[in-house]
Amino acid sequence: MALITLIDQDIKLAMLARQADRLRGLRAIKSALLVAKTEKGAAEELTPEAEIKVLQKLVKQRKESADIYKAQNRVDLYQIEIAEMEVIEPYLPQQMSRFEIEGFIQELITRIGATSIQDMGRVMGMANKELAGQADGKTISEIVKQLLG
Repeated sequence: MALITLIDQDIKLAMLARQADRLRGLRAIKSALLVAKTEKGAAEELTPEAEIKVLQKLVKQRKESADIYKAQNRVDLYQIEIAEMEVIEPYLPQQMSRFEIEGFIQELITRIGATSIQDMGRVMGMANKELAGQADGKTISEIVKQLLG
């Protein structure tokens, strides 16, 4: 089933249950998917990979906003962002733990024969491609630097 269809069904359920926070998060997902679908050069239907990228972008935006609101002692806005993030995350693939990412990258480094920080570009390119949707780029980058540096 397409993600947008699933989101539409969940929106209806959230409306019936009068779950305002959940409804706000679901509407944000639907809006972002529709924007991505109608962008110039986009295909008729979004691929599952494109849907994951849209969802990851939404979660990243919510995290960044929540951090800013927390730093400014705006607890009310912080809680809204966290609530929306909690609605969006279940639609993403299961995220790998830091330990799992480290093991994967260590194996990748051995597989491609990377030996120094100069090989970081190759390692990052392959790691981002193979771990798409399962780990964020910032964490991957930190681990690659640590293991190669």
